[in-house]
Amino acid sequence: MKSNAVQFELIKTCGRTGARAGILHTPHGDIDTPVYMPVGTQAVVKAMTAEEMKGLQAQIILSNTYHLHLRPGEDLVEKAGGLHAFMGWDRPILTDSGGFQVFSLADLRRIKEEGVHFRSHLDGSARFIGPEESMSIQQKLGADIAMAFDECSPYPCDRATAKEAMDRTHRWAERCLKAHTRPDQALFGIVQGAFEKDLRIESVKALKAMDFPGYGIGGLSVGEPKALMYDMLDAMQPHYDEHKPRYLMGVGTPDCLLEGVARGIDMFDCVLATRVARNGTLLTRDGRMVIKNKQYEEDFRPIDDSCDCFACTHHSRAYIRHLFKAGEITGARLATIHNLRTLIRLMQEIRQAILEDSLPEYRADFYRRYDMATAFNREEPA
Repeated sequence: MKSNAVQFELIKTCGRTGARAGILHTPHGDIDTPVYMPVGTQAVVKAMTAEEMKGLQAQIILSNTYHLHLRPGEDLVEKAGGLHAFMGWDRPILTDSGGFQVFSLADLRRIKEEGVHFRSHLDGSARFIGPEESMSIQQKLGADIAMAFDECSPYPCDRATAKEAMDRTHRWAERCLKAHTRPDQALFGIVQGAFEKDLRIESVKALKAMDFPGYGIGGLSVGEPKALMYDMLDAMQPHYDEHKPRYLMGVGTPDCLLEGVARGIDMFDCVLATRVARNGTLLTRDGRMVIKNKQYEEDFRPIDDSCDCFACTHHSRAYIRHLFKAGEITGARLATIHNLRTLIRLMQEIRQAILEDSLPEYRADFYRRYDMATAFNREEPA
């Protein structure tokens, strides 16, 4: 069933890069794009409350179909009034299909045409998710945007494996469209094709013909070099529907966000910001900072003097380092607040640069300051 629940309004395209600024209209509010979506895998962004996420100016949160299906179960969430009511978040939510999580549990799953048979990582119980099951789960969860069930091919993989996964993804996409009946929820398709340019283009065109209201780009950020990911994005860029949003799944370091936007991407998500924060790694304008290092023991400056988050406006590097060394959970919370705000603010600045037609200059300024020697070599998958 086609839904008009979510619509994309293109405001500005940067003629020098192809970057776009737009507005994604959803039942729970409008989203300025390009946008970074914090990940709330189990109906919560780790260490954060819903009100704190609003304070960081998060516009939309992503939750995980696979994990919520296993615990607490979509039926309980539906009884609670849906995911928005259950987690106390009245802004937009996107749920992924569960396909990537099944893919990542390679030793526990068997892919068949009907779907994927797997064992729960929680208790070992036998489970099954196919396109119809994924749609049923996501409709009960009630997010504004649901994702089609797909097969993500690994990196590296041969062409035959990539094509088989892509073709099955397309067949599953058609089944998802037939099974999806919730009118207040949009369903996005997912592009696959691994690292074969012609397959990527074929997948974009196939999903475009199915007329989804938006498109996810899957199967990237799975261990490949960044240059290879950018190469795939360059190949796909001319073939998208200009008036529909494009979502690069599982990507979220500052440099990759900037490069993705420059290649026409509108939406991003990644667990990296919160995951590395819990280990004491901070994202800054200058690059990656490991706050537990001894060099910060007597450093009384903020994490980032240009950041407006609570951690930077109230505490010093020395204090936050002390919290980590003392094993205090507030250290992880402050690091999480900082990392999330850094990425959200970065996207706000990038959007403003697009609107002012100055993204190339912004990009050059970013790299003049950002130390790529400290950058993450590749994305950590969600």
